[in-house]
Amino acid sequence: MTPFTPLSSLFGGALIGISALTLMAFNGQIAGISGILGSAIDQHKDRAWRWAFLAGIIVSPALVVTFAPDLRPAWPDVSFLLMAISALLIGAGTALGLGCTSGHGVCGLSRLSLRSLVATLVFMMSAGLTVFITRHIL
Repeated sequence: MTPFTPLSSLFGGALIGISALTLMAFNGQIAGISGILGSAIDQHKDRAWRWAFLAGIIVSPALVVTFAPDLRPAWPDVSFLLMAISALLIGAGTALGLGCTSGHGVCGLSRLSLRSLVATLVFMMSAGLTVFITRHIL
């Protein structure tokens, strides 16, 4: 179990909220990562900002690990195959849910979307059930 870190969690959540607000205010777009990735891969005319957004998601943790090694998260003790299967299941879930946790949980809930509320509740219940099964049953 990871230690509870309220200040860094608050700071990280604030950064996510600010980035979602900034993207909506200046670009009129929702910061749903699965939608941004899908549209970046497709042939859309406004792909540059999408690739820049995705690059920031990848580069930012690399910078933190490089310049602030004390903030480096613990690497999970699971196999690469299990992580790959998990990634495929997450991708399938975002396709079924018509969006991801960032799109529904951060942006959709802040817009008072009922569909996003239902999707976020399903995400959270699924996560809780998965943790319970993997920690207590398997």
